[in-house]
Amino acid sequence: MARYQDIALELGEAIGRLEYRPGERFPSVREASRAHGVAVGTMLRVYEALETQGLIEARPRSGYFVRLRPALVHGEPARSEPLARRAPVDVSQLVFQLLDETRQQQMVPFGSAFPSPELFPFTALMRSAAAAARRLDPWSSVYDLPPGNAQLRRWIARRYRLGGCAIDPDQIVVTNGALEAINLCLQATTRPGDTVAVESPTFYATLQAIERLRLRAIEIPTHSRTGLDVPALARVLRRTSISACIAMSNFQNPLGSLMPESDKQALVQLLGRHRVPLIEDDVYGELYHGTDRPRPLKAYDRDGQVLHCGSFAKCLAPGLRVGWCAPGRFRERVQQLKVMSSIATPSLTQATLVNYLRDHSFDRHLRALRAKLIWQLQMLIRAMETSFPSECRITRPQGGYLLWVQLPAAVDALRLHALAQQEHISLAPGPLFSARRGYRQFVRLNFGHPWTAHSARAIERLGGHIRALAAGSTRG
Repeated sequence: MARYQDIALELGEAIGRLEYRPGERFPSVREASRAHGVAVGTMLRVYEALETQGLIEARPRSGYFVRLRPALVHGEPARSEPLARRAPVDVSQLVFQLLDETRQQQMVPFGSAFPSPELFPFTALMRSAAAAARRLDPWSSVYDLPPGNAQLRRWIARRYRLGGCAIDPDQIVVTNGALEAINLCLQATTRPGDTVAVESPTFYATLQAIERLRLRAIEIPTHSRTGLDVPALARVLRRTSISACIAMSNFQNPLGSLMPESDKQALVQLLGRHRVPLIEDDVYGELYHGTDRPRPLKAYDRDGQVLHCGSFAKCLAPGLRVGWCAPGRFRERVQQLKVMSSIATPSLTQATLVNYLRDHSFDRHLRALRAKLIWQLQMLIRAMETSFPSECRITRPQGGYLLWVQLPAAVDALRLHALAQQEHISLAPGPLFSARRGYRQFVRLNFGHPWTAHSARAIERLGGHIRALAAGSTRG
């Protein structure tokens, strides 16, 4: 990347963090060139790039100013209204097709479930892995059997305390990513044929886990800002036997919603009264866009009914596939199932994380990561406000890196997905996120990849396809 592009990215992220506020005067070209130690000509290219991105504007005889943000054109999706009936799950074929797309580097990866590898400290992690390999005790394959590496579990327990949870390291089980943790927790709390309550829409990997275990799902309404509708779940519990509930209270996938603290407490208390285990998927909790990490549901657990699942994959080390769970009163059963399913999480990957967390500032990395995600979200929404028809409705994520879009009524998400594929643009169509393959007028977009001119053109092309489909004029 050229020097001017590096500086443009740095200043764009600073604008995204509101270090320069809308309407505020921006430093002059000469001031900025001195501050960054580059020529005036280089800084002019930086300012041209920021103007092209719509972040700053030149005013005659006054200098440069941070652009005022336009009024939002698009509303937000309404509360979901799924059918409150148990149903078998069959989403895997669609999921496998989407995963095939994410492996194609020429695709603009709006459909990916993963953040960009470029956002993570790959070099530092590889150095930590090399150091771990040199020092690895041959007996670690025994010491690190479930529940897992003791040093790593102590670090995770300290992190829990920062989130308002007092959890003993011995209550934590290290897993091969959060998905294994969720699968183990489902196995510990259900039997084939049981019914599991899920948010609607919900992450497709959750549905796949339910499908694999031959369970049934009952979908609970959600709101795009506040997540799961607790009163709606209470009504379901009065008439349906539920064996477990899976919820993502912090930056839910695909909505990006954040449950209010009062709703979190009410959800835990409601399920506690009904003696229904609550499996919490909290993989996005560290990716908040505000000033403080939101508390997990586990913080309100008083009787071990909440099985909390976390991961390093979304915030630090996607390739290492290390997660964990704090399964409360189900810990012994989860640990047994872990041994039966995969024996252990590899010692080297656990030791790599221990080395990294000891030698580097995890919080400094997170601050930089959050700033990039906030800026990339702002760029995506700005592009959508320009390119997408006003009939579209867009969520306003408060964390994570995922956005949920409601399309005009005449636009089918699977048709849009097919058209986008032809132009090497991936997106995640709504039917992936429903046990009944609903949400045919919705798509999920990923803003966890660096924003480029290529990204902007892809959004413009998607907007054109949406307008054409809404008008009934797209052929092919």
